[in-house]
Amino acid sequence: MSSTGKIPVWTILLPVLAWIVFIIGHYINWPPFIIVSAASLIAAVLSAVHHAETIAHRVGEPFGTLVLALAVTLIEVSLIVSLMFAGGQDTSVLARDTVFAAVMIILNGMVGLSLFAGGMRFREQNFTLQGISSALTILVTISVVTLILPNFTTSVPGPFYSKQQLLFVAIVTLVLYGIFILVQNVRHRDHFLSSEEKDATIETPTTMVAGLSVLLLILCLGAVVFLAESLAPGLEAWVKSIGAPVSLVGVIIAMVVLLPEGLSAYHAARKNQLQKSLNLSLGSALASIGLTIPAVSLVSLYTGLPLSLGISSGSMVLFLTTLFVIILSLSTGKTTILQGAVLLIIFAIYIFSIIFP
Repeated sequence: MSSTGKIPVWTILLPVLAWIVFIIGHYINWPPFIIVSAASLIAAVLSAVHHAETIAHRVGEPFGTLVLALAVTLIEVSLIVSLMFAGGQDTSVLARDTVFAAVMIILNGMVGLSLFAGGMRFREQNFTLQGISSALTILVTISVVTLILPNFTTSVPGPFYSKQQLLFVAIVTLVLYGIFILVQNVRHRDHFLSSEEKDATIETPTTMVAGLSVLLLILCLGAVVFLAESLAPGLEAWVKSIGAPVSLVGVIIAMVVLLPEGLSAYHAARKNQLQKSLNLSLGSALASIGLTIPAVSLVSLYTGLPLSLGISSGSMVLFLTTLFVIILSLSTGKTTILQGAVLLIIFAIYIFSIIFP
């Protein structure tokens, strides 16, 4: 992402093309056109994240991080809510599956691939332990409260929270995420920066560039929301037609949303910037669960749509294994290909267990 005085042409063309595809889709009843719509959706997501990053550089921290997190969360929530309204009662587990998939993809897939790629190229990589430990502390707490605890509450049968519990958990989750943003960007910012990043200077975009990015971000998010709504029935029908479980829909949504940050994290690790790579990955996980769950919870409370949060016993075992391994892997401040390989294998087990439950 460039923070100079101009905006790349592709970030202007992609949202325009996405809107054109959405409009054409209303007049074309041709099944293969869904592929074009899906590609346009991904393109709009990539462009949206770029413009959110431009705005983030302009407004500075901690507001910059919030702008990017809110933009990505809005994309994820719009995809989830579109599918929830399209499927009704049958999609009560969609938010849970998407958030769980996002966390598993990030902790095992994104982090695993980054550690493995970085280890292959540089043998051993270093990062600041205090910042990563802080992120993991918040992530473990939020994850357990939102995805595991609902199975063991007694006010209503699990894996559901009662309305009072759901509202309380939404508030607690937002508070924990807010504390993390405060620590990361204000109180202990140096804990999340490598020595090279502390000395680096970032060129701030001009007011005109930032203003144009705001307009283009709105254009991108609008395209994402409407394309998601148009793709919702086709995506669910395709998943059912191949005999796959409904949780695969959540995995697909999570992969689309995490694509830009996943690529950024991988490229950072390949440049021996592991601190930046881990910040992107764990920050994505925290934003995904720390903002998406409260947003979807409020939608559920307002609309009356059921929201199942507790994961199954099999998923719980795999999830707790992931949390245990990621804590051990990032407990020394140094990593090699070993940690990356183990996380990638857990990710492969996760995908395999979805396809062949």
